[in-house]
Amino acid sequence: MASTETPAPEPEKVAEAPPPKVEKVAEVPPPEVKTQGGAPPSDYFALGEVVLRFLLFAAALVAVVVMVTSKQTEKRPIPFPPFQTNYVTVKFNHSPAFIYFVAALSVAGLYGIITTLLSFYAILKPGCCPKLLSHFVIFDVILLGIVAAATAAAGAVAYIGLKGNKHLGWGKVCDVYDDFCGHLAASFAVSLFASIVLVFLVLLSIYSLSKKIPK
Repeated sequence: MASTETPAPEPEKVAEAPPPKVEKVAEVPPPEVKTQGGAPPSDYFALGEVVLRFLLFAAALVAVVVMVTSKQTEKRPIPFPPFQTNYVTVKFNHSPAFIYFVAALSVAGLYGIITTLLSFYAILKPGCCPKLLSHFVIFDVILLGIVAAATAAAGAVAYIGLKGNKHLGWGKVCDVYDDFCGHLAASFAVSLFASIVLVFLVLLSIYSLSKKIPK
């Protein structure tokens, strides 16, 4: 008796779902910074610092030159026998306060030209020496104290020469050495301007450092 085998039913094919379509998101280009003439935006604070440091150098140089050239010779009577007149010359190096003034302003001028070059180099190559630039505020404060002290000391001596002191018997000399005292006054005025420039440099350096502090 022949056996008949029924064929096994074939498995039904499951229709594969089409892969989901991925929509492409258009890339948004970053916003462009509009600059005049195609030049990159400049750091106005850094540029202002360069200008202030150059003004410090120029003011210190002028103050030193005017003080060093303060020299005048006049006839002065001798207040004891034989009561003759003699030529007396006054210079800046006759007073220790004026010598200190010249030394302090010379240091300020040297510091001003060095820091001007470094600040200008930092604008050309940003991030070249951040540690050194961050220490400028310390040197600015120290130099401000030196210049202010030198101006005050020399100004006190010059004031005695202008007004005198009757209680101590110190007579005024600016009525005789008017040219010499005029040089002193001009030098002190420029030195005060240098002190104001240093104040602005300290404030600018503090503001620049505060911007770098993470909030």
